[in-house]
Amino acid sequence: MEELAGFTSNPKLGYMLLPSNPFATNFSLQLEGPSTKSLSMLLGTNALGESILSRMLYSMPRDALVAVVVVFSAIIIGAALGIISGWRGGWLENILMRLTDAFLSIPALILVIAISIPLKAGFDAVIISLSIVWWPTYARFFRGQTLKIKNMDYMQAAKINGVKRFSLFFRYLFLNSVDPVIAYAALDFGNVILTYATLAFLGIGLTIPIPELGAMASNGLQYLPADWWYAVFPSITILIIVAGFVLVGDRYQDIINNRIEY
Repeated sequence: MEELAGFTSNPKLGYMLLPSNPFATNFSLQLEGPSTKSLSMLLGTNALGESILSRMLYSMPRDALVAVVVVFSAIIIGAALGIISGWRGGWLENILMRLTDAFLSIPALILVIAISIPLKAGFDAVIISLSIVWWPTYARFFRGQTLKIKNMDYMQAAKINGVKRFSLFFRYLFLNSVDPVIAYAALDFGNVILTYATLAFLGIGLTIPIPELGAMASNGLQYLPADWWYAVFPSITILIIVAGFVLVGDRYQDIINNRIEY
């Protein structure tokens, strides 16, 4: 995980492709408003004279990486626990589902803060914390799918033909459940990005001087309303990203449910 954080926090990896260096300070351009004089000035500058557009563009891949890692980790953990509990039943199912209920009973943001702070609240800690608290919904989903599928005829035929347990779980249970999971995961990417932005807004998980959308919005609050662009543009970007994932997930759900014909 340290190598992952080091890769994403290396300024040399991305700023050459941006309108300007997102880490270059210019105090003569402090809090300059949006301007069409140059692409780097299109959304204005912050209190250090850094280009807000460049810093926003630099932060987006990092936020996307967090969403991908957390959602896929949650799917793997949730699939393992949900399929095992639905398949085995009995006391094991009760224990796993009560554990799931315990996680679901506490807001994810509070759990992430509670877990990440003892881990020094760094970038790695936030990813680990989000992965730990994000799996319960997927576990419940896979358990429900397992209970529905395990008594179907093709499952009985597979067991009679001696299909190995791992193949049975993966080919017949996991893969038959994956389409609806993808639709939900598309929605969930937006939820993860929003939660991560909220943590950055609170100052948790930051790797200075790497820009984060939530941190940029937080830093810009003290300059409202005069220098409104400092806080408004990062906030609007978060809103657009989350809304985009919601629309994609909803569209994919429509396709899965055969409500749209192509």
